[in-house]
Amino acid sequence: MKMKRRDFIKDSAILGLAVSNTNLLIANSGMYHANTNRKVHQILSADRVNVGTLPVMRAFAGDHVDHVSPFVLFDEFGPVSLAAGSDPLRVDAHPHAGVTPTTYFLEGTGHHKDSLEYDFQIGKGDFMLFSSGSGAIHMEESGKQLYDSGGIYHGFQVWLNTPSKHKFDAPTTAVFREANMDIITHDDYSIKVVLGELNGAKSSIETHSPAFYYHVKLKEDKRLDIPTNPGHNAFVYLIKGALEVEGGRAIKDNQVVLYQRGEDLINLYASCDSEFLVLGGQPLNEIVYSYGPFVMNNKEQINKCIRNYQTGLMGNPDLVN
Repeated sequence: MKMKRRDFIKDSAILGLAVSNTNLLIANSGMYHANTNRKVHQILSADRVNVGTLPVMRAFAGDHVDHVSPFVLFDEFGPVSLAAGSDPLRVDAHPHAGVTPTTYFLEGTGHHKDSLEYDFQIGKGDFMLFSSGSGAIHMEESGKQLYDSGGIYHGFQVWLNTPSKHKFDAPTTAVFREANMDIITHDDYSIKVVLGELNGAKSSIETHSPAFYYHVKLKEDKRLDIPTNPGHNAFVYLIKGALEVEGGRAIKDNQVVLYQRGEDLINLYASCDSEFLVLGGQPLNEIVYSYGPFVMNNKEQINKCIRNYQTGLMGNPDLVN
């Protein structure tokens, strides 16, 4: 299948519960084992790749679906230091369909522009949903504030798969600020609830299917038990620090822990101050058929997306850059 008008960017995309239960979070030193603890399925190390001119750590991309659904791709971009006036880090205009790329900023600012006529700056603590549906085009780059003043560019782009019944919905773009997300604070930890709900703290951001996304900071020599729905998938990505997980396994930076379903608590112990993400949700249990940035359920749908892109139904990439 040959793309016209503009080739896809190399490595730009994947290749070929919401409500927690009522168990309490516990923070103490040391680990322990109980029948309600989730068992580790696999530990993955992220690979370094470039997307456009943007360096990323890619934890998974279209694989491990049984343990990461409803998510399908996980990238950490940066951290990278930009000098004032330096060329923006950039991913040129490219299409998406059938998937919802989410973007969450830890540091710095970004610039998003798309064929839906959105053109805006997003920054630290912000969360964006680019619900591509039947198809839309966007470009991404480091933002104006970084160009003017320099600083650190750091965050995550994690793709939520779209359930089959919504694959060809009209595309939309939405940006959410920290006011849309609750924060749990404790002497030993903090948890920002970006998506989903945890012990009464709730995000107001809605998704097509139940999903959770927690940004956690845990102090040295403390334990944190995070309750989850046993029927939902869950995984942990370590941004920085050192964690011990079920089975006494040691986790280092840029590693992701995939958990088995069937149990409740995710047990985590920090041997030093640590920062990490905990994500998951209800598995879609649907076939994932992808071609570049199009994520569908069968080849016929992919062919339809390609035709729509070729004929301009997703917009003109030259107007997005």
